[in-house]
Amino acid sequence: MEVQQWWRVRFSFRNATILVCFLNIIAAIFLLQGFLASVYTRSKFSSVESNSVQMRYIKESEEIRLAMLPLELIKRVREIEQEAYAEPETVQKKEKKQTAAVDLSKRLKDFRSLNDAANLKALEEWRKRKMERARQRQLEKNGTTISQA
Repeated sequence: MEVQQWWRVRFSFRNATILVCFLNIIAAIFLLQGFLASVYTRSKFSSVESNSVQMRYIKESEEIRLAMLPLELIKRVREIEQEAYAEPETVQKKEKKQTAAVDLSKRLKDFRSLNDAANLKALEEWRKRKMERARQRQLEKNGTTISQA
């Protein structure tokens, strides 16, 4: 009888359930590890492949873009620009600066003379209006003081 009790305590339903759950958890961990490892390696290889495909696509598109550039036209435009700037710039610049300075000084003198004449005329008109307003106020004052008395 003592032997039977030892088996009962050792292999109860509760202990058997715990043992089976523990084994299930271990099996699930191994399966999950295998699944995640396969997904990781697949994504790693696919990302390397996709990167190489993308890099090849980028290189091809750059080559096509460069092939479409009108290089000869660009070179000719640069040559024309260099020819335009290669002319004697110093003589032209000095002449342009001198004529611009003379023109500017003439314009300033004309502006000052016109401005002075216009200012004097405007100042005189303002003075006349001011005097007229002062006379009107004086007449109104005198008229109101006389009528009040």
